[in-house]
Amino acid sequence: MRILFMGTPSFAVPSLEALVRAGHDICGVFSQPDKPKNRGMKLLPTPVKECALSHNIPVFQPTKLRDGTALAQIQKLKPELIVVAAYGRILPDDILNFPSKGCINVHSSLLPKYRGAAPINWAILNGDEETGVTIMHMAAELDAGDIILQGATHIDPRETAEALTARLAELGATLIIEAVAQIEAGTAVRTPQEHDKHTLAPMLSKALSPMDFNRTAWELNCQVRGLYPWPAAVTELDGVRCKVLATTVCDETTGKPAGTVLQADKNGLKLACGGGTVLKLDQIQPDGKKGMAATAFLAGHPIKVN
Repeated sequence: MRILFMGTPSFAVPSLEALVRAGHDICGVFSQPDKPKNRGMKLLPTPVKECALSHNIPVFQPTKLRDGTALAQIQKLKPELIVVAAYGRILPDDILNFPSKGCINVHSSLLPKYRGAAPINWAILNGDEETGVTIMHMAAELDAGDIILQGATHIDPRETAEALTARLAELGATLIIEAVAQIEAGTAVRTPQEHDKHTLAPMLSKALSPMDFNRTAWELNCQVRGLYPWPAAVTELDGVRCKVLATTVCDETTGKPAGTVLQADKNGLKLACGGGTVLKLDQIQPDGKKGMAATAFLAGHPIKVN
């Protein structure tokens, strides 16, 4: 099938690779404009652009989608189907309506749950035990289109958003191949979403970072995993602002007030949390430093217990 692919981050790469391996005619790739990164602020290609160029697929990076330029390019490419995976732009109606077989999207949640920009993060932040990927027909309303396929997966209680993103990217690649095959064969179903059950997954911000130790250890653990690697959970240790990169929920309980340091030695750094629960800080990153074990931090910054 002649397909135009739209995607930007690493999450979308396995889906593009799978479509190429399946023998589809990828007539072009749309990706977000390159952005400056790192200390030198050098313009770096998006992961999807890198992947497309490695397969000699033409790449287009329009800054606008509503001025007619992007539509004109799509009309020249003449795709039968547009496949979108984390492109990061809302498609206008004239683009949605152009391909004869429509536009479909690889969305990293079990819709209608978690419509929006950060479904993987919010599934972890909210302590969900399960999430997945939905392949859906695109509609004007955000992530509200009819469902073609879904695949579910368990969220490991120590899994970070970064690790879960990689797993869901592979699941999405498997599902998109099946969905495209069904569309090509004319057997793809359209199951309307239960719109009254939808929830939102808004963009992340640094406002989510501060840790409140009145919350339970499990809730804080979910915060740390759900915000990794960005914007990261943040707390202060001995007056030093630190990102908290990894934690463990301890089996023990305590009667100490939330935020009390229960242990701070070579065996670990433990703090009292809400409901008498206990959280162990495993990996932290003090401002201006690299990530390190919490015990390594304690070697240079002794903290008093209680």
